[in-house]
Parts: sequence; C-alpha cells; structure tokens
Amino acid sequence: MPRSDDDWSDSDDEDMSQVETSVLLGVPDGNVDGEADRIDAAVSRIGGLPALLPSREPPVSSSHCKSCSQPMELLVQMWCPFEDSPMDRALYIWGCARSGCQGKDGSVRAWRGLRINEKYVQKLAQKRQRQLERERQRALAEEEQARLEAQRKNFTGGNPFSMRGSGANNAPVFGLGAQIFGAPPSETAPEPKPKEEKETPANDDADDSDEESTDEELLTALAATSIAESEWKSAPSYPPLYLSTVSEYLPPPPKPRLPKGVEVGDLGDDDKKDKDISWAKETYEDSLEVDQVFERFMNRVKHEGEQCVRYELIGTPLPFAKDSTFDLLWPAPLQDPLPVTKPDFKVVHNQKRVYNASAVPKCEVCGGPRVFECQLVPNLINVLRPAGEEKSKKLTDEERRKEVEKVLKGDDKDAKRGMEWGTCMVFSCEKDCCLEGGKEAKEAWREEKVYVQWDV
Repeated sequence: MPRSDDDWSDSDDEDMSQVETSVLLGVPDGNVDGEADRIDAAVSRIGGLPALLPSREPPVSSSHCKSCSQPMELLVQMWCPFEDSPMDRALYIWGCARSGCQGKDGSVRAWRGLRINEKYVQKLAQKRQRQLERERQRALAEEEQARLEAQRKNFTGGNPFSMRGSGANNAPVFGLGAQIFGAPPSETAPEPKPKEEKETPANDDADDSDEESTDEELLTALAATSIAESEWKSAPSYPPLYLSTVSEYLPPPPKPRLPKGVEVGDLGDDDKKDKDISWAKETYEDSLEVDQVFERFMNRVKHEGEQCVRYELIGTPLPFAKDSTFDLLWPAPLQDPLPVTKPDFKVVHNQKRVYNASAVPKCEVCGGPRVFECQLVPNLINVLRPAGEEKSKKLTDEERRKEVEKVLKGDDKDAKRGMEWGTCMVFSCEKDCCLEGGKEAKEAWREEKVYVQWDV
C-alpha cells in the first residue's frame, strides 16, 4: 500500500538525506600494539608517548603544565602535513589532569613539529618541472596557432569567401597546389605538433598517477623516530589508541509540513541544494536566554558520538559555551543606543555574533595569521584511561590513608580527578612557517595557540 502524506515523518528519509560537511572527525580505532607504529610519527594516536619529528629532540619541558610545572600526558598526536609541502608535519597536544590545574591557563598545550622530507622535495621538484614543461609546450602551440591564423588572414586578404592567393591562377588545383614544385606546405606542416601535444598529457597523467601512488610512501619515509634513550620515555602517558578519521555527516534541517494542495516551487539547482550546508554554520544570537551555544554544540556532536577530534583547517571552530573565549572569537556586535522617549520606541531584535578569526594572536615567529585547525571534544576524556589505574589499586593501607588526607586537605596538587574542559581549540600558523633566525630551516618545533572552554 503506498504511503500517504499523513504517514510522512522526519525519520523516513534520514538514511538517504545525510549531508557531508568539510569537517573530518577523529575517532578511536583500537589499541596501538606494535612498536613500529608507536615510534612512527605518521601514525596518528590518542594517548601514548609522542613520536617526535625533529631530529634535534625537543625539550621535555614542552609537555610541562604551566600551572603546576609537572609533565602532562599526551592527549592526541596527529599526522597532518600540508598539501604540496615538502615538510613532514605532526601536531601534538598535551593536557594536565590534575584537579588544581583545571581552569588554569597553560594546562593544555599544542606544538607543531616539522621536518623536511628530502625525497618528497625531489618529487615536488620533478612535478614542478613537468608542469613547467607542459606550460611551455602549451605556449608554443598557442604561438604557432596564432602565427597560422595571421598567415591565413594575410594570404586571403582577410576575406573568408575569396579564393586562395591573389588570383585564380595561384589557387591549388585539385588539392595539389604548390607542393608539386617542392615548396613547403602552407597549412599542413604544423599538424604533427598538435599530435605531440595530445600525446604528452596522456604521459603526464600517467606520471601523475604514479606520483599519487608513491606520495604516501615518500611522506612516511622519514617519519619513524625512536625515543628509546630519551627523557620522553619516562613521561606519563595513557595507553595508546589509533586515531582514524571519518567524514562528518549531518541531517539537513527538517522540512516544513505544508497543508494539503500546497506545492513547493522551484528552489534552484538540486545538486547545489544537496551540497549547501550554510545552515550548519549559523551565527549566534546575542541572547540572555538558555545557553544556545552549548545546545548547538551538543546537537552537532551527537551525530557521531565517538568523535574525539574535529579537524577543519582554516575552518570555523564549534564553541562549547558562552564564556570569555566565546566573547573573544564571536564578539558581541555594536548596538544602537535604546531610545528612552515614547515617540522613538522601537523593537530591537537580538544581534547576531559572527566568528572573528582576526582575534587570534598572530604567529610570533613569522608574523603571519593563525587559523583554526582542530579542536578536542569531551568524548576524548572518556576514551583516555590513566595508565596508572592498575597501579593505584596496589597501594598499602598507609599509602592510601595519606593520599586521602592530601585530597581532603586540598593540598595534593598531583591528585588526578580527570580533565574538566568542554573543548580545546587549536590555532596554528597559516603559513606553517619553518624559520630559524629569520631564515628557512629544515625542521622546527613551535608552540601554537590553544583556547580552552571549561566545563565548570
């Protein structure tokens, strides 16, 4: 029996109407067991010890909390090189779980590790050389075509209806023309060149295909590192988990229920409608009512409950709540002063807040802008399991009594009650600069800007 309009519900078309956004979601994907993966910087992970890119080992103090000065656990390491960049690149984020550090600046820190990949540099150079050669061949072909067109116009006097040459006696007879006398052909000679031009792109496409098949090998060729003899080996850590990426899909906004007999007019190109996700990037009303920012955050992340990281380079972060960070990145718009006299009474609508990327401090090294790259979301806290959990169960009665006393007195700065942030937004250098003393360097270790919105 066919379904009537009255039987329609939002859930009926849900599976077929998901819309892909530009956000990549990082989700846990099982334990990292092999040592080879543990030391490979190209393996993205949750927890574990960092696989460091720079050949000159960064100081272990990079992972120290600025509040308690104690080493922090690695929360996430992501392999995220920029497109067509010769640099291997990884992002490292540490977080402090000590109760006394929650809500404090510097208790979540992010670093960007860079190291030049010499093999990929050669690959890029070859790719650029082929591109330049293609452009040169294309320019020569265009010049030849222009020359032929000019020659044809001069030869015919610019009249497309005139016979070739200045008179009928000079016209080719039965298609033979002056070739009988050994003179060079006027138009047919350049034909082989276009044939060569047609063959070249096919070969180039094959080369490009080969490039794509080997790019991953080249990118990871220099990524493996070892910290066997390093201070980093003794750093506190969570058990490592693989971090995989999936695309974010959202259901479209609910369709309005229309009275019977009413039809929806043409709204434009169907393909454009399917790809339009502007509704997912709405502005925020400056309202004193219930925290709609938090509600929107929860409604957005619930569509993929396993997500731990949201990655969208040069994108827009998803705010967790209304706080000082929200006010900084989504400033309240200026409002006209309210009239106080009765004749001037007017209705004032809630103002819209718009994301202001320029509010983020610029890169201290190159002076370029910082852009949003990624953010951590609360499920990451649930996924991370303290490595010392089992050990804490083996405390003696006396040790346990002392630990409890410290907690009750509030003077145990090392007591770990878990992290209490709602989201951690990471902003990195848009240029991905790799400078040392103002000059290009082969590797770099740079701290980037983190804004934390606390769940307190």
